[in-house]
Amino acid sequence: MKPSYKYLEHTADVLFQAEAPTLEELFQQCAFALENSQVDLSKIEPKEIITITGEGKSVENILFDFLDDLVFYKDAQQLIFSKFDLKIEENSGVFKLTCQAHGEKLDNAKHDPKVDVKAITMHMFEVKKIIGGWQAQVLIDI
Repeated sequence: MKPSYKYLEHTADVLFQAEAPTLEELFQQCAFALENSQVDLSKIEPKEIITITGEGKSVENILFDFLDDLVFYKDAQQLIFSKFDLKIEENSGVFKLTCQAHGEKLDNAKHDPKVDVKAITMHMFEVKKIIGGWQAQVLIDI
């Protein structure tokens, strides 16, 4: 299975579905879909690196928190990202995420803004194991 994401029809917000053979690649694809919904990914340079960590009792919890952290960095520090080095470990039912996110400050003239993401929502949010890997569905409030 090749990692991928696609946008699905939704009346008011942005809905996407991602698939990948591993959890790390699934989280990367979800991050790409989130960032690409806001700006042109190809125009983001990896000038700054931040570390994002998370812990939760389910894959859904850490994916939701991870994407929510990306929205936080966009809002609080005007940072957007185009590269994600991720590691996810599970130990005794607890999932731990460590991510090095590479990006730069948002520049409207350079990055060609699309929509402003307000939040990640739990509505229609889903992560599941599928044949050959993992699948996630995420609805973004814009």
